[in-house]
Amino acid sequence: MGIILSCFAGRSRMVSVFLQQDEQIKKVALSFDDGPNPEYTELLLDGLKERGVKASFFVLGSEVEQYPQIVRRASEEGHLIGVHAYKHVNLRQLSDEKALEQVRRTNEAIYQATGQYASYIRPPYGCWKENLDGEVQMVEVLWDIDPRDWATTSSDLVVQRVLREVEENSIILLHDASASSVRSAFRIIDTLQKEGYMFVTVEDLLLE
Repeated sequence: MGIILSCFAGRSRMVSVFLQQDEQIKKVALSFDDGPNPEYTELLLDGLKERGVKASFFVLGSEVEQYPQIVRRASEEGHLIGVHAYKHVNLRQLSDEKALEQVRRTNEAIYQATGQYASYIRPPYGCWKENLDGEVQMVEVLWDIDPRDWATTSSDLVVQRVLREVEENSIILLHDASASSVRSAFRIIDTLQKEGYMFVTVEDLLLE
């Protein structure tokens, strides 16, 4: 992916309005960007199913077109499917027309794969054009914890970064594009489940 100059500076404005405290269950959302990946996403889905975990996948339209069966499986197994972009580009650097095309092509690919349009968007780098909110009419969801799993092959490092920052209602950003990221996800889940956390989709957090 290279060097990221992120537009993101804190929790999404859309998310913070809806989160509420639950004294009995600590909820956390695990999210994955840039898929579906033909080598690793189904391995991830196997592990999520084994652990009874629902996650959120913000997908690239170009990848959905190539591997619709993976996205279909994720949707059928109860995971949330959201828009990332058609290609991994900074939407803020595009014209309004081209940015909208990135979103629309991705959402159309999602519909072709799952029979449903996405209601949530996480733009690459957290960079969105707010003037297009009325055109897109999707909920922007960013993240609280970014362990930069794409920049390292060390699962230990990724897990440490997440566990150091996680708290109730955290949204964790990972990627389903490498073996180390998948291992990290499983270790994060296994550890936090033992600590009493429940993994839910980002929609479940917003709609509490």
